[in-house]
Amino acid sequence: MLKKLALLCIGLALAANTVFATTLINGAGSTFMYPALTKWFEVYSSVNPDVQFNYQAIGSGAGIKQITAKTVDFGGTDGPMTMDQMTAAPGRIYHIPMVMGAEAIAYNIPGVASGLKLTPEILSGIFLGQITQWNDPKITEQNPGINLPNSSIIVAHRSDGSGTTFIFTDYLSSISPEWKSRVGKGTSVDWPVGLGGKGNQGVSGILKQSPGSIGYVELAYAIENNLTYAVVQNKSGNFMEPTVQTTSAAADGVAIPADFRVSIVNSSNPQAYPICGFSWMLIYKNMSDDPVKGKAIVDFARWAVTEGQKYSADMDYAPLPSDLVDKIQKKLDMITY
Repeated sequence: MLKKLALLCIGLALAANTVFATTLINGAGSTFMYPALTKWFEVYSSVNPDVQFNYQAIGSGAGIKQITAKTVDFGGTDGPMTMDQMTAAPGRIYHIPMVMGAEAIAYNIPGVASGLKLTPEILSGIFLGQITQWNDPKITEQNPGINLPNSSIIVAHRSDGSGTTFIFTDYLSSISPEWKSRVGKGTSVDWPVGLGGKGNQGVSGILKQSPGSIGYVELAYAIENNLTYAVVQNKSGNFMEPTVQTTSAAADGVAIPADFRVSIVNSSNPQAYPICGFSWMLIYKNMSDDPVKGKAIVDFARWAVTEGQKYSADMDYAPLPSDLVDKIQKKLDMITY
């Protein structure tokens, strides 16, 4: 009996040690890179079972606020922090690129399949509220042979602070002087027209439920929700579909600054899709207040930008360029814990 009790105590002690050995990492922010993070967390659990992740996909704006307040261990954003935001943080924050992705201009026009041609003029006109009917001559001229209805255009956009919004409004600002002066770019803007949805999921929901609607969503959400989406005219005049290849082309030849905060919208590459962007993991440079978590976060980030990239294309993201990965590795080496 005593032997059984001793063995039981040993077993309980080992179980307790196992529980306490597990490190829980909390993150919040970008819905844009949520599909990638979900896959990575699943695979990484077999690489390092002692680390668990809890990530809330609540939008880039909220992710920036939470990492600034240190209520999470890392943030996720598709719109880089502004200098004011970085100055307001209680420590230096690094932007670590994790994925590159495209934003699909998805629409719900009964009887119209994917492939509707949209120019920069058409897109800015729709989101400025100046093009209001699907059979507007500007749209029909680009799409001969497609029976576009005489129905109102319903614009869908994000209602939360969103890096997806930052990328899209960054694009609109780059192609429309009127948009740049009237609305501008940011994770949250004063939309001239439209209905707001929370997260990529919310916008996808509006699009699925509202015939005549158009909006912007990360490509993975468009594919997952079987949404129809446009081919968009790029800076070279070519109509491009959002794909892994056209996303990679958007970053090809772009000078990446040392802090990695860079825009790749409206690329000059003739083969690039014009509405693409990076998604960053926000990490404090100094994480010595919790060395165990600090090391776990850096180890995961290092794995994600190397081994984790092999899963990117299957999730409709473009893998990070190898020269950028080398620079990220050096940046991660500078983090202290």
